[in-house]
Amino acid sequence: MMHGSLKHDFSGRKIKKKVVHGDRFKKYEAPSFAEKLPDTCPFRRDADVHYASASMGSPSVCAAPEKKEYTGTLIKGIATMHKSNAVPVINQQEATDIANMRRG
Repeated sequence: MMHGSLKHDFSGRKIKKKVVHGDRFKKYEAPSFAEKLPDTCPFRRDADVHYASASMGSPSVCAAPEKKEYTGTLIKGIATMHKSNAVPVINQQEATDIANMRRG
C-alpha cells in the first residue's frame, strides 16, 4: 500500500515529468520482407577432408605416454620428518640424521 502523492518522492521533493525524446520512442517498423535463400548448407563439406596431423606415420602421435616406474636401488626407504612429511632416505647417514632431528 502506498501513502502520499505520486508527484512527490519519499523525501517530499517534486518529481520531474519525463520528456519523450524523439527518435528513441518512434513506432517500430518491421524490416521489409526478403525472399528465403535456397536450402544449401555452406557449413557442410561433401568431400573427405585430409588432416595432415592424423596421418604422420608415427603410432605415438596420439598414444598415451609410458608409465614411469622406479626400478633402481638409490632410495633405501621413506622416513617421516615432521608430522606426515614423507622424506626419501638414500643412505644410512640420512636415516640417522632424520631420526636425531625428530628426537631432539
